[in-house]
Amino acid sequence: MNEPLAERIRPKNLDDYISQQHLVGKNGALTNHIKQGIIPSLIFWGPPGIGKTTLANIIANESDRPFYSLSAINSGVKDVRDVIEKAKKSGGLFTSKNPILFIDEIHRFSKSQQDSLLGAVEKGWITLMGATTENPSFEVIPALLSRCQVYILNAFDRADLIALLHRAIEKDDIISKKTIKLKETDALIQLSGGDARKLLNIFELLVSSEKEPIIEITNDLVLQKVQKNVVRYDKTGEQHYDIISAFIKSIRGSDPNAAVYWLARMIEGGEDVKFIARRMLILASEDIGNANPTALILANNTFQSVSIIGIPESRIILSQCAIYLANSAKSNASYLAISKAQKMVKETGDLSIPLHLRNAPTKLMKELNYGIEYKYAHNYENNFIDQEFLPDEIKNSKIYDPGNNTRENNFREFLKQRWKGKYDY
Repeated sequence: MNEPLAERIRPKNLDDYISQQHLVGKNGALTNHIKQGIIPSLIFWGPPGIGKTTLANIIANESDRPFYSLSAINSGVKDVRDVIEKAKKSGGLFTSKNPILFIDEIHRFSKSQQDSLLGAVEKGWITLMGATTENPSFEVIPALLSRCQVYILNAFDRADLIALLHRAIEKDDIISKKTIKLKETDALIQLSGGDARKLLNIFELLVSSEKEPIIEITNDLVLQKVQKNVVRYDKTGEQHYDIISAFIKSIRGSDPNAAVYWLARMIEGGEDVKFIARRMLILASEDIGNANPTALILANNTFQSVSIIGIPESRIILSQCAIYLANSAKSNASYLAISKAQKMVKETGDLSIPLHLRNAPTKLMKELNYGIEYKYAHNYENNFIDQEFLPDEIKNSKIYDPGNNTRENNFREFLKQRWKGKYDY
């Protein structure tokens, strides 16, 4: 049986590696490490199908190191220890450079499994490389995370995905024997969701189903032949991001019925309950915010609860939280405010802090008038005094605009009374 197309054209060196120029380009963060053969323990973080495993293999090849690989889905502590023992022996016999132990989906390792890696990493028996689609800050234990560099891999853009298709057409031993014309690629790219492995699997399925001597790839052909075959939920990436997107958008749209449906799809598909709870925690601030601050508290309690309870009972807690969030008043005012503020910082740079707001812990700073004109709000009526808190260049800038809901309308009235039209509330 033939290998899948994605495996057959997997790049073997950096010259053939597509994308991630911020890591392996001319001035990439990993480029010099690879050239010098000085490879730190590291974790690749990014969405599925963007080359995490491929990059680990290339680094091992180009640095001439023994390479061992485990999948966190089907490996336990014993497997980790067995590989570490082999790595110790190969490191001593084969090369002075540390062997590389690559762990795919390292976020699925339990605390005890991650603990079993610590000694080998710390003593230099192995160089650890992990791949994860989840935020390492949440899923990797602090002791292990502190010993690893985290590198973020970006999703493939349209040009990257089209380049992969052309590589398959031109270089694959099987595909290259056919005459294929890429007339349209929108449907292929949309169905792939930016996942290169998924893109190539779909492309191979499409090409193998066509018997004509000349195959013209069009959007209609892709949708007709392929779309019906890619509807199942796959927690390792195929439908992972589409389902969570539908779930979040249902809550944002205040539809508890749809929210619970998509929640059930994820639970039945075996999705990580902490991943679901974490996304609701983000939504509680991004989409509800100060329209109902209790939402953030409930979402945080939900995350803590499912972290210690697990399935099947966690489904009830997740359902309660999803329904509550869907029924909450919505506001993205806090999200818009911080986005506007960050944009302003990027455009204006490091503006000087007004003297009256500066800290004055030393005599010299006091002589320079640091903090001299600051007015302590509690010394004034209603614990408020009108003074400027922004740099002169952007003074009077309104960054936060309260949402149109009961609680934030109260905020708006409060700010109107305090600032007397200064910020146009």
